[in-house]
Amino acid sequence: MQQSSTYRMRLKDNVRITDPACEDIVVKLTLETLDREPVQPFISGQFIRVGIPDVKDPAPAYFAVASSPYETRQYEIVIKQGTHMGDHLAMLTSGAEVEIEGPMGKGFDLSPFKGCDVILMGVGTGISPLRSVWDSIIQQRSDFGKVTIYAGFLTPLHSLLTDEMVALSEHNIEVNISVATGSDDWNGAIGYVQDALLADHPSGENSVACLAGMSAMVDACSETLQNLGFDDSRILLNF
Repeated sequence: MQQSSTYRMRLKDNVRITDPACEDIVVKLTLETLDREPVQPFISGQFIRVGIPDVKDPAPAYFAVASSPYETRQYEIVIKQGTHMGDHLAMLTSGAEVEIEGPMGKGFDLSPFKGCDVILMGVGTGISPLRSVWDSIIQQRSDFGKVTIYAGFLTPLHSLLTDEMVALSEHNIEVNISVATGSDDWNGAIGYVQDALLADHPSGENSVACLAGMSAMVDACSETLQNLGFDDSRILLNF
């Protein structure tokens, strides 16, 4: 694919990933290059700027790449309806073209932390860049120690990618899923991801943490990690 500041990609697939009964609609879009050449390489946690060709309104918006950097055929992004561009993209059908810039941003570079335990913490659609991280870790699982994911959602109906996360036990990756508000059929943890982290009390001595989500969540989790002995250099953000 020709390298340039902006280029076009084609929508291959559009799949809703929130429960049909959930009032919030979140979709996963799969994008492929127009010439079926490999996508531009990226680091887990990086994002792309997505716009509509020859259209200024809605304005382009930024979305983290949710697919593995080892997946060279396509990008996957997760989009929540509720913004002008999010609503527009969520309604696109297969074959529609979008304009892309990137990937960009610092991402989650784990190359300096081989041999360390890894903690991934995210809430809501913040799970999407972490999906790229855990898919990458699977490809090099022996390079890292214990890997734990702390995922948080508003309610069970708002949960995303939980089937994928449950299957990660096959790769010796532990998953802790919590919701802020439970339901009659919810048997999991109720609370915030930092509460689950504090209960497990991991050591910051030989660990690194990747955080993704709302700023209030990132701040609360960073403070909890610092109290557990994590140096700031071992608390990674992707922006």
